[in-house]
Amino acid sequence: MYKLTSLAMMAGFISSALFAQDTKGDPKKTEVWEPVPKVVTPGNTSSEAPSDAVVLFNGSSFNEWRSVKDTTQPAGWTMNTDGSFTVKKGTGNIETKRRFTDYQLHIEWRIPEVISGTGQGRGNSGVFLASTGPGDQGYEIQVLDNYNNSTYVNGQAGSIYKQYIPLANACKKPGEWQCYDIIWTAPRFNDDGSLKSPARITALHNGVLVQNNVELKGITVYIGPPSYNKVHGACPIKLQDHGDPSEPISFRNIWVREL
Repeated sequence: MYKLTSLAMMAGFISSALFAQDTKGDPKKTEVWEPVPKVVTPGNTSSEAPSDAVVLFNGSSFNEWRSVKDTTQPAGWTMNTDGSFTVKKGTGNIETKRRFTDYQLHIEWRIPEVISGTGQGRGNSGVFLASTGPGDQGYEIQVLDNYNNSTYVNGQAGSIYKQYIPLANACKKPGEWQCYDIIWTAPRFNDDGSLKSPARITALHNGVLVQNNVELKGITVYIGPPSYNKVHGACPIKLQDHGDPSEPISFRNIWVREL
């Protein structure tokens, strides 16, 4: 007992001495004053674009978008009177005219209230965070109705398609607006074309964390393993015309902050 008590007392004395020594230092030596972060005015709501955002869709114009089939042509989807637009089946994917590297993306989407189909054939679309070329090459976070609809879990809403299962199913009922808030870090490549650092994604679905800084294995593919088979830099953001037989998906309030 004596030895244990003595050791405890000694430890206390040492701790007190170290603490006293720390408080005698100059706290200003660990203060950093520059660079001063830029001032950004946040939106009045959780979905309103902050002051430094690039607004990709404000409810009235497709000026920021173009057809993927023919990049000289405007987006061929349907503009709605409620400030949204809807996938027009058969017209193909659309993508931004601008190219981005690392960014924060906010996008809202809605599954039709009256919808049929099951599995992947129920409100299927996708947000491709870097459109690396024609066709469906890129890195996709899935859009799908999984409120009461089962499918393979690495293909449900909030998944990094065929790569990462979402941490939660945060789907709202069909007919209700939903949102993704996504942090995208683009891959980097060495001069010889080899991968220097992989792409990374953090994503929230309706405010719920569904992807936590996951490291992507490559571009999205339907069959086979993903890989980084194409060197690229900044890329457009792409939205998918999946050709879903059920009623198409609508989008609104899309903005991006370059990081």
